[in-house]
Amino acid sequence: MPPAPLEACERRSTRASSQSLVRYETNDYSVPTEYGHRQVLIKAFVWEVVISCSNEVIARHTRSYGREEMIFNPLHYLALLEQKTNALDQAAPLQEWKLPEEFLELRRQMEARLGKRGRREYVQVLRLLETFSLAEVTAAIGQALRFPAIAFDAVKHLLLCAIEQRPPKLDLENYPHLPLAEVALTRAADYQVLLEQAR
Repeated sequence: MPPAPLEACERRSTRASSQSLVRYETNDYSVPTEYGHRQVLIKAFVWEVVISCSNEVIARHTRSYGREEMIFNPLHYLALLEQKTNALDQAAPLQEWKLPEEFLELRRQMEARLGKRGRREYVQVLRLLETFSLAEVTAAIGQALRFPAIAFDAVKHLLLCAIEQRPPKLDLENYPHLPLAEVALTRAADYQVLLEQAR
């Protein structure tokens, strides 16, 4: 018997393109941008295409039986988009990416308050999806929008607090671009009005 179970797949060695795409038969599958131009191994199973580089699995895709298709994982391109944020709206890998409404609202507010820096912070929030689930990141964004604390580090802090089950400790002085809350001084006469209303 062989030392390891036989993998029921076709293996092919090839090179990733400059656009971080790997061709198998007539279709192109994405890999993370840092693997562009590198030698990779394709394992084509019946339902899945697994791509490895130096014994490390770098991409998994549902196998396509169409022709001339491009199968993207948007997460593969976020590191590059963080450096080239002007391409965020034109990037083909992100065109079919359906994200919850919280993401769109976060981006709108970030760009309105911070301009180009807000777009970069939004991509940094998207990169949290490389490590955490969509549901976890969406919940953290929703909480940040309610505070409001519209910044990448705030979203990350809220996300980690939720996972570690500890209360968040946001110092809003770290967010000078947030609208200031106006708190009036409390006067003794205000309490007198409340007492009279309670009677």
